[in-house]
Amino acid sequence: MAPEGQVPDGSITGGQTARLILRPLAMGDAVQIQELFPHWEIVRYLRNVIPWPYPADGALEFIRDFALPAIARGDEWIWTLRLKNEPERVIGILNLRRGLHDNRGFWLDLAWQGRGLMSEACAWANDFWFETLGFPVLRVAKACANTTSRRISEKQGMRLVAVEERDYVCGRLPSEIWEITADEWRAWKARRAKESA
Repeated sequence: MAPEGQVPDGSITGGQTARLILRPLAMGDAVQIQELFPHWEIVRYLRNVIPWPYPADGALEFIRDFALPAIARGDEWIWTLRLKNEPERVIGILNLRRGLHDNRGFWLDLAWQGRGLMSEACAWANDFWFETLGFPVLRVAKACANTTSRRISEKQGMRLVAVEERDYVCGRLPSEIWEITADEWRAWKARRAKESA
């Protein structure tokens, strides 16, 4: 295994789930992201680093000035989400990032929400975080009002470890910090495999 937080060959790899392809973010994704992302229902519970109203070149600036440099530094790992039967169509983003209290974030096109796709993507990302990058703990911050995101954390064996105030695009809100260790994640996966057998 590579040192904590490093992919063995230094590149960011893609992956897939039962229904999704996770492809590393690229400049060519800006046009599709710009079309999908600027909807209040998508952005309201995201960190307040996102400008709102979203500028006409917001996706291009995000990829060029923030995302790709963070990936190059080894601080973030960012993928586009695509359906296997439509691999050229971006339907969302999932990212992992270094830090003490917020290591994973995501958004999904409104048309594809409520189908379990983000649960699949998050399970893949958890594996990547623990098995490829070698981190010992994954922590996720979310607005208490973001019940959909909370359900993913609950279903995947995470524990609520803190409640605090945080700033989001929609304003300052009570927030939760959820956590799972590498050992807890592996035990959760083993239980799931046993239940499915």
